[in-house]
Amino acid sequence: MAGTDDDAVASGDDDALYVLTAVLLTPAKFPSVLGDDYPEACAALGLAPLADGYGLVLGQDEEGARWTVVVDDVSLVAVAIASWDCGMEHDLSPDERTVVAALPGWPLEVAVSAPGVPAPHDPAPELTERPPLSPPDTSAWGPAQRRLGADEIALQWATWREQIDDSDFVTSDGSAHAADVAQEEGDANEPRSGVRRVLAEARSYVDTPPPLGRVRSSFATGDARTLRADGPGWSLVARTDDIAFVLLDEEPGEVLPVGRGPELPGLLESLDKMAVRPS
Repeated sequence: MAGTDDDAVASGDDDALYVLTAVLLTPAKFPSVLGDDYPEACAALGLAPLADGYGLVLGQDEEGARWTVVVDDVSLVAVAIASWDCGMEHDLSPDERTVVAALPGWPLEVAVSAPGVPAPHDPAPELTERPPLSPPDTSAWGPAQRRLGADEIALQWATWREQIDDSDFVTSDGSAHAADVAQEEGDANEPRSGVRRVLAEARSYVDTPPPLGRVRSSFATGDARTLRADGPGWSLVARTDDIAFVLLDEEPGEVLPVGRGPELPGLLESLDKMAVRPS
C-alpha cells in the first residue's frame, strides 16, 4: 500500500486530513480483502457500485481520528498512487466537489500514522452517523485470509512457481498424478474435489457472467496475463501461459497447483476475454 510523506495534507482549516495512503476501488482493481467482487467490496463500505469506481483516501484528522474519504475522481488517486509507488512525492488534495463521503475508521490496515497528532483512533460516536470501518479479521483462515493469500501469489508469482514440481500438479480436469495418490492418505480426495468444483464454477463464468470484478486480468511478463478469479469459498490465480493456483476456504493455508493439462489453456483464454482489465 503506497503512502505519502508524513506531512501531506488534503484540504485545510477545520477539516484538515493528514493523508496516509490511498487505494482504488474500481471493478478492475479493488482491495480484494473486502470481497470476492467489486459490488461486494463496495457494499462493505456502504457504497453503490458505480461503473467508474472510487478512490479511497485514508488519513487522520487533527485529533488523530481515522477517516476514509471517498472521492469519485479516480484518476486523481491513481496518479498519486503511481507516483508513490515510484518513490516520488505527490500531494493528494481532493477537491471538495469530488468527495462522495467521509466515513469514520479505516477499512484496511495502515501501518503508519501522522506526526504531531494523537495516535490513530476511531472518531467519537457523536461525530458519526455510522459505526466506524475496521479491517476484516484475518487472524484466522477464512474468506479474507484466502483472498489475501491469492493476492500474495499474484504479486510473487515467480517465487511460488519455483516451489512447484510437476509431480505436485492437479490437472485441469481435477485428477492427480499417480505418485500423489500413492503418497496421500485419509481425506486426500477432498482437495481434488474442491479443485474440480472451482474449475466448474470458473467455466460457468464464461457462459453466465458473474458480478463485476470476480474475474480480473492484469499485466504479466511477455504477452501473458495474470488472471484472478474468485467465487464463494475459493480463489484462483493463474498465468495465461502457465499453470493456476487454487485456494479454498475449507482447506486452511493450502495452495493447490493446477497443471495445464488439456483444458486449462482454453479456460484461461476464455476467462481472459471476459475479464475486467485496468483502463
